[in-house]
Amino acid sequence: MSERHPIIAITGSSGAGTTSVTRTFENIFRREGVNAAIIEGDSFHRYNREEMKVRQAEAEQAGNRNFSHFGPENNLFPELEQLFRSYAETGSGQRRRYLHDDEEAAPYKQPPGTFTPWEDVPAATDLLFYEGLHGAVVTPEVNIAKYPDLLIGVVPVINLEWIQKLWRDKSKRGYSTEAVTDTILRRMPDYVHYICPQFTHTHVNFQRVPCVDTSNPFIAREIPAPDESFVVIRFAKPKGIDFQYLLNMIHDSFMSRANTIVVPGGKMELAMQLIFTPFVWRMMERRQRALGKS
Repeated sequence: MSERHPIIAITGSSGAGTTSVTRTFENIFRREGVNAAIIEGDSFHRYNREEMKVRQAEAEQAGNRNFSHFGPENNLFPELEQLFRSYAETGSGQRRRYLHDDEEAAPYKQPPGTFTPWEDVPAATDLLFYEGLHGAVVTPEVNIAKYPDLLIGVVPVINLEWIQKLWRDKSKRGYSTEAVTDTILRRMPDYVHYICPQFTHTHVNFQRVPCVDTSNPFIAREIPAPDESFVVIRFAKPKGIDFQYLLNMIHDSFMSRANTIVVPGGKMELAMQLIFTPFVWRMMERRQRALGKS
């Protein structure tokens, strides 16, 4: 953690909804005039799209049916830890981008599914903002979770997470239900060993719970709407959180435990704005004090 160079990390599985949380933070940064260095978790995959297809085929031929983007062999965990460490200490580090589609790839004149060259994080940023799969990974070799000043987990109940992934990959990426199902099954061991444990290290978790039947996510025709769900918000350290203020500001919210507030799904973004804007204020105040002292 660093007062002069703070880090915010959003971590969650593929299909969890981390992108929508990122949009909320982008709105906060824009409104509060915060200059953030944006880090995409996909840019720390080890292989580009075509390389990953080859590696996966080789793994399957060797009998490995659990080769996935979730595990350490296919990600640059040491490089991600080094970025977090370097930024926390000096406000600098190395980043790149993963180009998901033609629109993202066009400005770089590269094929989609490739990485841009490594480059320095822009100078004089106020904080580093990471969104991806591994913002709180801890293994015997690396401890990424110890660096963020604010670490947020996005964890829908598993059936909803699968519905969201199925809908995204089918509608936006052209995959079949069978292909997405195969990906889910292949990732399951790494999901258990490298995704789930992160949420014991997060400072705040957001878990969306649908209030409609999601018993069979593989036949769902649509994602449950926000108003068809609740969001469970758990604080690892509730001291200093003004729960009464949140209850007054968010209609139909309630406390389920001493460290947990439940809000209607449609009020999730409002809840994030109310909770995280003061966090960002305090980060910037501490940063200014620390820079003034130095």
